[in-house]
Amino acid sequence: MKSNTPSYKVKQYLMFAGPGTLLFMAVVIVPFIYGLYLTLTSWDGVSAVKPFVGFDNFVAAFADGDYWSAMGRTVIYSAISVVLINIVAFALAYLVTQGIKGQNFFRAGFFVPNLIGGIVLGYIWKFVFNRAFVAIGSAISSGTVPSLLSTPRGAMFCLILVSVWQYAGYMMLIYVAGFMSVSADVKEAAMIDGCNPSQAMMNVTIPLMRSSFVQCIFLSITRCFVVYDVNLSLTNGEPFNSSVMAAMHVYNQAFTYKNYGLGQAEALILFIVCAVVGVTQVMIGKRGEVEA
Repeated sequence: MKSNTPSYKVKQYLMFAGPGTLLFMAVVIVPFIYGLYLTLTSWDGVSAVKPFVGFDNFVAAFADGDYWSAMGRTVIYSAISVVLINIVAFALAYLVTQGIKGQNFFRAGFFVPNLIGGIVLGYIWKFVFNRAFVAIGSAISSGTVPSLLSTPRGAMFCLILVSVWQYAGYMMLIYVAGFMSVSADVKEAAMIDGCNPSQAMMNVTIPLMRSSFVQCIFLSITRCFVVYDVNLSLTNGEPFNSSVMAAMHVYNQAFTYKNYGLGQAEALILFIVCAVVGVTQVMIGKRGEVEA
């Protein structure tokens, strides 16, 4: 009976989950609340004085054309990247669950790019786009070939390509788990009922993997919306600030231009947009999962 008393449960919680709760409060909840307060100030990020300005920062944020241009680029980048990431990840997961020779090696190999830090990854691919591809193109065409990073559309293409290369391996593991969770007996029953492999995939396997799709799409949306490290090291917003994403604009506003209050307000708007999109996607996916 002692284990059912409230005091015992509190002690048990503090013993096992207390340290984690304190760390979560210290690095997430408290900074978030403090950030909300900073959105109401005109702090420059350095001075000891934080003048209170109310909702002026939010008014300025909604009037900031550069911010909404960056947000628009982020939406386009995220939409294309999320689709490609999940298509590639699903295809790779299907490939490495068909019993091919060395499939465990391929799983590890496809996952490796996700282990590389975004800053390092961006610089590696920057060298590839600026040096390797330019040299190969010049050798083939017998002329000077400009780097893809030198044009606005090319820079966006490079960002999408690198993001797909980085995240597809991670999402692949979730899809692999989804494929392995589908019972072989169910697939065999579908084949006995007259389904060909394509029909079994579309009508049996994919519906039973809906939870994997929900998780992968949610993770890829949230990661793409707040991309910063690859954006910084690969393009640094160039050329002519045409590849500045929302997270980079927020960082520049707060730390480069010393408008910390405005930057914090724009960061909060980005957080809300990302949360609304992510939660909406999860709710729609879960509703479909229940119906399936």
